[in-house]
Amino acid sequence: QVRLVESGGGLVHTGGSLRLSCVASERIYSINSMGWYRQAPGKERELVATIASGGSTSYVDSVQGRFTISRDNAKNVVYLQMDSLKPEDTAVYYCNLNGRRFSFLSAVDYWGEGTLVTISS
Repeated sequence: QVRLVESGGGLVHTGGSLRLSCVASERIYSINSMGWYRQAPGKERELVATIASGGSTSYVDSVQGRFTISRDNAKNVVYLQMDSLKPEDTAVYYCNLNGRRFSFLSAVDYWGEGTLVTISS
């Protein structure tokens, strides 16, 4: 089974930066998209950023201009560079991958366990 492992979370002051990474434990035959979700205390989980096959990206309005998503297709790794962090960015961030483990399987979603990002004021 594919396991996604996130890293890079931590505690930083307002205005600081963090870089999250997510790597798949197994090789993926075909990746349709990868993305990051987050869930803040007392709020529902929301989509933060996605990167599709071909490299097109999208962001939720609240992070656009501050966050950058990228990936290394050869290594099956996705990154989230977070700059100018604000207290409202505090949340558990989850990695998501949509793809095929093998060529004969349909695409499915895989999820990481999450990494905590805390921004102090």
